[in-house]
Amino acid sequence: MIVSGIASGPARATALSNAEATFLDQLVTASAVLEQRCVGYEVDGAGGVQLGARLLGSPDAAMAMIDAYAAAIKARDGESYDPGKFRPEVSETAGKTFRRVRADLIKDPKGACADYGDTSVDRGLLRRY
Repeated sequence: MIVSGIASGPARATALSNAEATFLDQLVTASAVLEQRCVGYEVDGAGGVQLGARLLGSPDAAMAMIDAYAAAIKARDGESYDPGKFRPEVSETAGKTFRRVRADLIKDPKGACADYGDTSVDRGLLRRY
């Protein structure tokens, strides 16, 4: 049996590390809170980078994950993005997390906004205004 080593389409996705998956989950959750316009929350960019640096080992690693998530959003929306920053595994994982959190936010807007929003504040990704 001959197995071809040539793959068509995008390169095969690699698995996220546990730290990457944790940070991405937290990042996506915070962005879903903002996307659903939960009242009283805004992004805390410095806090997000600090959290990512603690989880991933450096501010550069945190920014790389943030950039990969931004590229995934742009790709999904049909906007131009830097293909060097796009990671299929980030796009796939982020999409699943976003759909789950958004469903909770739609089902129970007040309760889920408070739960997810306050958790994101505690982690440093969002702040209250």
